Amino acid sequence: MRASRLLSILMLLQAHGRQSAPSLARALEVSVRTILRDIDQLSAAGVPLWGERGRQGGFQLREGWSTQLTGLTEPESQALLLAGLPGAATDLGLGAAAASARLKMVASLPAEWREQADRVGARLHIDPVDWYRAQETPAHLREVAEAVWNTRRIALRYESWRGPAERELEPLGLVLKAGTWYMAARTQGKPEVRTYRLAAIRALRTLSTRFRRPAAFDLARYWQASAAHFEAELQRLQARVLVSPRAMGWLVNARTPFARVDDDGATAPGAGREDWVCVLLPIESVEHGARRLLSYGAEVEALAPASLRQRMLGELAATRALYAKTA
Repeated sequence: MRASRLLSILMLLQAHGRQSAPSLARALEVSVRTILRDIDQLSAAGVPLWGERGRQGGFQLREGWSTQLTGLTEPESQALLLAGLPGAATDLGLGAAAASARLKMVASLPAEWREQADRVGARLHIDPVDWYRAQETPAHLREVAEAVWNTRRIALRYESWRGPAERELEPLGLVLKAGTWYMAARTQGKPEVRTYRLAAIRALRTLSTRFRRPAAFDLARYWQASAAHFEAELQRLQARVLVSPRAMGWLVNARTPFARVDDDGATAPGAGREDWVCVLLPIESVEHGARRLLSYGAEVEALAPASLRQRMLGELAATRALYAKTA
């Protein structure tokens, strides 16, 4: 275990340059004291590394030195083969490069592992897009990707829910979420990072000026926090709903979040519905909740809020009137 950790420290220093003891500890999920002991061990073994104290300090390898211990373990090679998303690579213009890289990686594996690598590719396919959705390939994806790789500012016309807007941004990263591309970016001179859907970009121009990426920015951590905040803001309302066993199955199969609650008795299920249960469903708005619950037909009954029931009754009346004209 310790030998593996020592090698991991070398790989991190070789790949990312100077690293502080706390950052190494976070990456390897150990204490700072453990990292300091490991650094001492590496130094005693003759590895040319040195450290600097202070806020901008850390440990780094002597310039030009690198370890030759770069062989992949069998689980690591499998993980790399499983991590490839050819669709995303193609969207970014890297399809040929991704295929070439995979061939080189497989060719570098020991003979007994190549067969296993081929078996993984033949028996496992990763499709990141949810059911009934199409892969979204925005018109300006490759331009944005180039700006992200080369830390260049971009000027764009963006169609937000508030209307069209002109923006000059510093693109920090790209995220592919369930078939939809997003960009994490900030406005020049402002520390706040925001999320932009690439399909909403109507026009884009790459500027000649570069920007400096914030050293502490972590794309994965930002996206996790941003997505959690977005979902919380989007579904601030809750609907109290009676659902049949059939509708409960639909909720589970659709991976819809809900919380089962005890009915307060104010609205009894009624004859023939003793096996119905009461749940709380998050909804974006009364309008959204009405559309969503009406899709379940007579397998659900909205109990609260009252505005939701009224909206559903109104929609049902309008639908009935529409079909009565054509009957």
